Amino acid sequence: MRLATAEQRRSQRIHVQIPIFVRGTDTSGLEFLDLTKTLDISATGAYLASPRAVRIHQIVSLTIPAPSSPSETLPAETPPIRARVRRHQAMDGIHLLGVEFLKPLD
Repeated sequence: MRLATAEQRRSQRIHVQIPIFVRGTDTSGLEFLDLTKTLDISATGAYLASPRAVRIHQIVSLTIPAPSSPSETLPAETPPIRARVRRHQAMDGIHLLGVEFLKPLD
């Protein structure tokens, strides 16, 4: 029997802060749209710092804000990424959310 000593992931995580809009329903049942940021991201999920508590298994919609002046290299708008909340931890008034994308990023 082999014991796993390190956490195994389906895809490599990149530690990067990206502004991202999160839309969903909070623990009080109220719909919200918050500008948050990623702490890390991979092809299958992300770790977010959010001002709002969200239930585990809740589906949220993530959208990367459009640049102020669209260019040839950056699209004017990104389609929403649907994700399921898998982890939630409150720390100093910030809610750390681990989300899994319903469809991995290409």
